[in-house]
Amino acid sequence: MNQPAPFFLDCDTGIDDALALAYLLASPKAELVGIGTVSGNVSAAGGARNTLDLLNLAGHPDIPVAIGAHDPQVGTFHGGAPHVHGDNGIGGVDLVPSGREPVEATAAELLVKLAHQYAGELRLVAIGPLTNIAEALRLEPKLTELIADVTIMGGAALAPGNISPVAEANIANDPEAAAEVLAADWNVTLVPLDVTMTNVLEENHRQELLSTEHPVSQALGEMLGYYFGFYVDIFGRACSAMHDPLAAAIAVRGVELTLAPTVRVQVDTTDGPGRGQTVCDLRGQYAGFPEQRGARCRVVLEIGEDFAPHLLGTLQAAWLTENQVAEPVA
Repeated sequence: MNQPAPFFLDCDTGIDDALALAYLLASPKAELVGIGTVSGNVSAAGGARNTLDLLNLAGHPDIPVAIGAHDPQVGTFHGGAPHVHGDNGIGGVDLVPSGREPVEATAAELLVKLAHQYAGELRLVAIGPLTNIAEALRLEPKLTELIADVTIMGGAALAPGNISPVAEANIANDPEAAAEVLAADWNVTLVPLDVTMTNVLEENHRQELLSTEHPVSQALGEMLGYYFGFYVDIFGRACSAMHDPLAAAIAVRGVELTLAPTVRVQVDTTDGPGRGQTVCDLRGQYAGFPEQRGARCRVVLEIGEDFAPHLLGTLQAAWLTENQVAEPVA
């Protein structure tokens, strides 16, 4: 039987981060061995508290959680996105406090430690600004040799941005860090708005979560009520994009990629209107995306099926297994 791969999650735990965390805990292909938090949807400290409480609710109290960077490399933390994720980052839902505290190490230090512990095996999923990952690269110049796989939720290739006309929030919140991470000597899978905005959770999916007798499912359903409210003006109905859980599923190879060319990607770090843009060289599309010299970034543009059924199915299969009672032997 194939063993689950070790994963490190770097996040800014808002509502879609909570879905991604639940997915990684549920997937039989993943063993979550560490989590770092960064300021984005909420502060790094607030994200750590949300993460610890979610882990406690899910019955995984032993996974280490480390607080990472509060501020981006340039400037200061902007205060989060309460209009999207609520004042506490999880839609105003009150979770039972875990009673556990983050580890003393920073997120970058924990990532480097686990990269050595699982050398050549650890897979990295980054679903917030990339400040911690850039810091880890500076702490350990050999990090690119130690990490097996890097998946990033961020950017916009052909789609419009969500924080500016061209920039996506995770990249735009720390363009300098994103530029450093994407220029590093490793292969990256980038999961941009092009694919996350075209895979949507609908109200019937939220009701399915609410009706499932599992505390994490019900908490996620409640959080999504707030998240859906933000997206009404974007989609014209109560629903939401699935940014972070889709990146998590792609990281564990849970979904088929039908269009994901490997191309050169740069990040605009200027102070003009393009700041934070991921400039993806997609000129090869007319010739079927031939190999580009120096290209290291696989940009996911399309997946093979609607993601919502896979997401819900993975979560519910795990929760059903947790709740199963062994049948007596006759």
